[in-house]
Amino acid sequence: MTRNNSYEKSLSMTVLMTPDMVNFSGKIYGGAILKIFDQVAYACATRYCGSYVVTLSGDQVYFREPIHVGELVTFHSMVNYTDRTSMEIGIKVIAEDSRERVVRHVMSSFFTMVAVGGDGKPTPVPALTLDAKIEKLRFQSAEVLE
Repeated sequence: MTRNNSYEKSLSMTVLMTPDMVNFSGKIYGGAILKIFDQVAYACATRYCGSYVVTLSGDQVYFREPIHVGELVTFHSMVNYTDRTSMEIGIKVIAEDSRERVVRHVMSSFFTMVAVGGDGKPTPVPALTLDAKIEKLRFQSAEVLE
């Protein structure tokens, strides 16, 4: 099987915001979004490294704008950085009101995921291939924070 590095280091997932996700103010509950963040980070990281991963941290969650019931919310994730056994996954969230044709950047976050082997211990991840200038900038930014 041929490996396609750019396919494997990114993932997008779209979720319909439903009434069961609403908080007391009628907007989508932040906790519901955090759960999806973790799922997206897991899917992106495990696709990239090919092994089970666990969440080490979720950092810098920015709630820029509220999300409304009925909006389509797309989580764009990318492996920004790899260390020996860990990866930083950057996630940008776009909300779309398809009736009004309005698209908004509503949230961003960074998750650190650790690859785990069959023995339950951290296992090495593949080194990240940086193809574009923006990928190199993201890698350098993550490295500074490491």
